[in-house]
Amino acid sequence: MIRLLLIGLTLQLACVFSAKAQEEFVDPPSTLLTTVHFEQFIGGVIVFRALLDDFKDSLSFILDTGSGGISLDSTTVASLNLKPGAPEKMIRGIGGIRKVGFLKERRLTIGGYEIDSLNFHIIDYDVLTSLYGRKIDGIVGYSVLSRFIVKLDYDKQELSLYTRGVFKYPKGGYLLRPYIRMLPYLRTGINDARKRNFNYLFDIGAGLTVLFSEDFINDSTFLKSRRKRYLKQGEGLGGRVDMYLTVMKSLRLGPYRFKNVPVNIFSDDYNVTSYPSLGGLIGNEIFRRFNVILNYDKQQFYLMPNQFFNAPFDYAYSGIELYLINGVAVTGKIPEDSPAAKAGLKEGDEIIAINNKFGMTLDDLKQALLATYGKVKIIYRRNGELQTATMNVINILRK
Repeated sequence: MIRLLLIGLTLQLACVFSAKAQEEFVDPPSTLLTTVHFEQFIGGVIVFRALLDDFKDSLSFILDTGSGGISLDSTTVASLNLKPGAPEKMIRGIGGIRKVGFLKERRLTIGGYEIDSLNFHIIDYDVLTSLYGRKIDGIVGYSVLSRFIVKLDYDKQELSLYTRGVFKYPKGGYLLRPYIRMLPYLRTGINDARKRNFNYLFDIGAGLTVLFSEDFINDSTFLKSRRKRYLKQGEGLGGRVDMYLTVMKSLRLGPYRFKNVPVNIFSDDYNVTSYPSLGGLIGNEIFRRFNVILNYDKQQFYLMPNQFFNAPFDYAYSGIELYLINGVAVTGKIPEDSPAAKAGLKEGDEIIAINNKFGMTLDDLKQALLATYGKVKIIYRRNGELQTATMNVINILRK
């Protein structure tokens, strides 16, 4: 009888402990707040529309995990007759360091959902407006992204905001676990002359594949010494900077591997990467190949390959960077010995047509230069006169 009682007590305790083992405190389920359409500019950069305060006209914002706050363009602020405070904080980018003022305690409405208590820093984004040929009114970064779970669906070109909480990730993807200190940092593997680990900034606001600092390239010695580098112009906070374009053998993100990846190298004069903490960044020309879920609260970024996963990289090099100035596509600095320089093009030339195609938008002109190898006919205007040049666009993968 005693034995039976002991068995019964043991079973009862087992049931109690089993039941308790299934109990835990959890966050409430995440719920959808809003979904809006976005556009993609060159390099996969995401641009969406939102409303500031009670102004009726929507503004264009770049979504940027590489931004530690939220910002507005100085000309936009002036056009709205807003008065920012005196410059009080320093911000740093690849093109320089600036002291900025703020518009504090403002509201931003995305797809009908209002986000309050935002402090916008004010900076001149004229270089971004001229680069994309569309007015850029601001950049949305950590100040907004950290408040939500953010889903980026590149297949549908939709941006969705969810409340923080329990979120079920779809099957078939891969979970990254970034270290987030306002900006998200990760480590991955790269390979060329030798394999190396690469600490990088997860930067969907950068319209490129990979950007390495010159310090990392020199110290890691991972890049093949015979790799030829091609001088080009890049853009960032503070203005335009010189970069070099080349190719590396492979890049790994979790289980995903990309081969023959075009990469950019720059001299990190302002120590943006805080080398050796970081070697550079990975941009949205890589991440646009996934549908992405950003969960800052749990320090989880989820990647799901999408229809663009196997899209070919652009290997074309002409030496031309185009900017929209007063409604006209104008060449920036032309590197020496580049195909554009050899064809006789100069900084400030107005590009009228490529391969006899007229009436092209700035984006069309850029895409045409990226998608073409070999001889390209350029019609341009210099000092009011139309001229023609034939340029031999290089495929850097074959060099």
